[in-house]
Amino acid sequence: MLFAAIDWGFIFDQTLTQVFGLNAAVYAIAAIGLNVHFGYAGLLNFGQVGFVAMGAYGMGLSITLWELHPLLAVLGGMVFATIFALLLGVPTLRLRADYLAIVTIAAAEIVRLMARSTALRSVTRGAEGLNEFIGPFREYNPFNPSRAYGIGLVDYRGSEFFAIVIGWGVAILAVLLVWTLMRSPWGRVVKAIREDEDAALALGKNAYWYKMQALILGGVIGGFAGMVDAIGKATVQPDFFVAPLTFFFWLVLILGGVGKVWAPIIGSMIYWGLITFVQNLGRQLVDQGIVPTSVMDPSQVDQIRFWIVGATLALLMVFRPQGIFGSKEEMALDAR
Repeated sequence: MLFAAIDWGFIFDQTLTQVFGLNAAVYAIAAIGLNVHFGYAGLLNFGQVGFVAMGAYGMGLSITLWELHPLLAVLGGMVFATIFALLLGVPTLRLRADYLAIVTIAAAEIVRLMARSTALRSVTRGAEGLNEFIGPFREYNPFNPSRAYGIGLVDYRGSEFFAIVIGWGVAILAVLLVWTLMRSPWGRVVKAIREDEDAALALGKNAYWYKMQALILGGVIGGFAGMVDAIGKATVQPDFFVAPLTFFFWLVLILGGVGKVWAPIIGSMIYWGLITFVQNLGRQLVDQGIVPTSVMDPSQVDQIRFWIVGATLALLMVFRPQGIFGSKEEMALDAR
């Protein structure tokens, strides 16, 4: 048969490894924060990667500069993300939604450029990134770095498994927090402001303050994504926090379903499963000669996977714009 030479076992193993891996957890956490911003508060944030970067650098600098305990360093990452939210929200949240979108995408890029600048090299280590912070965290790793630990059918090295456990633990806690808040009086006010801010103002609600709180909450959750990524990769690299990363978070959010508490987790798992499956299948199709190099060479496989994901998202927006698990009653994307 034509596909008999394909190693399907390897493809599915690699796919499952990414579905439950560190990247899926990081993207899920960032998308949960973005869901608070857009899905519940109606804030058009195009700079979520800036919050991710602030969380990572806040945690890293708390150890490298001030030699804080790892738990206090996590608190430092939260403080950095909160300050970033205040700097963005104070001048923009009283204006139209598109002003926040413009400011956030620019501010996120400013954060990256400042982190890699030579002027701040003594603090952020410039393009080399921060690395010294990881030692104190490794002291709390209960898993043997030289051993493999499994999640179902896939295995991870001990150091990576430690970060994965933290990442998915944070994602679950974030989902539970958002689920609780959105069913509280605070969450109902936030959603009311999203639907009709003038009506909420007429009822005496301070829309500006509620939106600020939502911006801080979603930003801090996004900051945790940066902290988890830093622990897993043992480094904070400024060039990881590029602007397109925010739109991958948006893709994960829309794929799962905007306005659904747990949908970002499913969206992240589907996203990483899809691109990993396509990438590994494409490589084997080329390597086995099933697809001629005149049609696609090995260097083009990585780009093809994003084309397929993009086409899938385009079809999703046409036939189910609320996402796989979203609800048109809960969220109308074209109303924004």
